[in-house]
Amino acid sequence: MRREQVVLVTGSSSGIGLATAQEAARRGHRVYASARNPEAAAELLGTPNIRASRLDVTEVGATARAVQEILGKEGRLDALVNNAGYAQYGAIEDVSPEQWRRQYEVTVFGAIEAIRAALPPMRQARHGTIVNISSVGGKVTIPFAAPYCSAKHALESISDSLRVEVAAFGVRVVVVEPGPIETRFEQRALAEVDGILHRTGPYSPFYGGAERAMKGEFAIGRLPAAAVGRVVLDAIEADAPKARYRVTTMAKLLIPLRSLLPDRLFDASLRRTLKLPDRV
Repeated sequence: MRREQVVLVTGSSSGIGLATAQEAARRGHRVYASARNPEAAAELLGTPNIRASRLDVTEVGATARAVQEILGKEGRLDALVNNAGYAQYGAIEDVSPEQWRRQYEVTVFGAIEAIRAALPPMRQARHGTIVNISSVGGKVTIPFAAPYCSAKHALESISDSLRVEVAAFGVRVVVVEPGPIETRFEQRALAEVDGILHRTGPYSPFYGGAERAMKGEFAIGRLPAAAVGRVVLDAIEADAPKARYRVTTMAKLLIPLRSLLPDRLFDASLRRTLKLPDRV
């Protein structure tokens, strides 16, 4: 791959997206850092090699217009990093249909629109890299996080199909699966679920244990967002990137372990971790 690349990163206002944009710029690439609220990405202002812009991946045609703007300025798009997303938590029964749809609109359909916009110029150039930011939750489903985990599972499946479909055109597809990362992701997730947490219902007694686990056992080995940014850029710059990169010890251990443990045993371990009763 050429030394200097044109990179589009979605969801760049904070966390992994921000760290990826900064790492790409530091390595000398030309970066288009987009976010639903670019004003929140104050750290990007004035950074050499970075152009910050507004992009809501759920707006019809918005990503296609963003890609066309990049092509008009640069003449090419070498890499797309699909990072835009958030976590909707709550018991399946407690999460409203609107909340379910919003999770999929951002995480799944937003990524699909970005992929469909980026592929034509990449196919024509016979090179390019698409990096989809998944999660350990894309392989290991956690109770009370089904909307988020299922959307990431969908992104994993899309990536597996896409990787084979576009290989003949010289386009590479990479999945990055972070475990716990030091970002504002958790704060937004808690804000999204605040109404559910304070609602009286059959699952209300369970949420305290789930919240403690998210801040305790499920946060062990947390790394800074920059660790993910470095992995993303290593994949983009690699001559032959791996299909998947796992970041944090939890992701490296838990994902293989899940495939080995019987469902009953894994379910029992989750109930213990979340302090769920056997019967109510």
